[in-house]
Amino acid sequence: MKNELNSILQAAKKEIDSASSLAQLNELKVNYLGKKGEITTLLRQMGSLSPEERPVMGKLANEVKEEIQSLTEKKEDYLKQKELEDKLLKESIDITLPGTGRNIGGLNPLTIVKRAMEETFISMGYEIVEGPEIENEFYNFEALNLPATHPARDMQDTFYITDEFLLRTHTSPVQVRTMLKKEGKLPVKIVSPGRVFRKDDDPTHSPVFQQLEGLVVDENITMADLKGTLLLFAQKMFGKDKKIRLRPSYFPFTEPSAEVDISCIMCDGDGCGTCSQTGWVEILGAGMVHPNVLKNAGYDPNKVQGFAFGIGIERVAMLKYGVKDIRDFYSGDIRVSKQFIGG
Repeated sequence: MKNELNSILQAAKKEIDSASSLAQLNELKVNYLGKKGEITTLLRQMGSLSPEERPVMGKLANEVKEEIQSLTEKKEDYLKQKELEDKLLKESIDITLPGTGRNIGGLNPLTIVKRAMEETFISMGYEIVEGPEIENEFYNFEALNLPATHPARDMQDTFYITDEFLLRTHTSPVQVRTMLKKEGKLPVKIVSPGRVFRKDDDPTHSPVFQQLEGLVVDENITMADLKGTLLLFAQKMFGKDKKIRLRPSYFPFTEPSAEVDISCIMCDGDGCGTCSQTGWVEILGAGMVHPNVLKNAGYDPNKVQGFAFGIGIERVAMLKYGVKDIRDFYSGDIRVSKQFIGG
């Protein structure tokens, strides 16, 4: 039996050394060390040995078995490393080749303008507040002094979801929600940017567009505060030499109300085709918060005042960049955004 064990060991060494794959090595492990392997088969013959020979042969068999096990483990590590090296060699990358070019776009001009507007008002101490795009009639209309019978509701072509819920037509509902949440606390100083929805679709109007509305409520707030705020905004967005003017207008949620113009971007107020030779272009609507709106939001109009304004982000972007068709902002054409790489 001793000679047979030595023969098995020598044969195993040669075969393990010449194994060229993990599959071949696994097969050798089964042949020598498996339940039906050569060593196991030989150990079954131990019963024919004398009691004196059994422990000697048992010890020798275990040594042979352990040596074969050690040889297969070393060979397995070698084959795995070689397999990895071969794989890496096949998958190697030639770093001297030029890289694959990528088309790089840019931020949509609306995103650039929106961020610039937000930064302007943050620098003036405003807080940015957002609200839901699906609103109910109370926040979108009634709390803003637009009851069901109010004729001004016809001014806003609304997308209704149900008899009660709709796609908001402005971001003013965020102002109401904020005031109600404040529960009469002062001051209130917020801007609320976001998407709004109306039944419009032409070169200067879109069924989906963006607004940034502002609200300030505190003691002793006047139209002078409103005008100063909007003048600073206009100069931040369009240049330090820009002027503004306020024209009387009507909005149900402000009293008095005003349309706000800025000196023409193209001609600096001299008169051109863009401003219809007037030297002014309309940019936003504003006014002092209507007493009914303050009451609906839990504030006493005899003690506090406020002003509000609504700015169309597309309107600002069109003036700032000379875009004539609002639909260009939503076309998805990368040539539009590529013009604004780097902001």
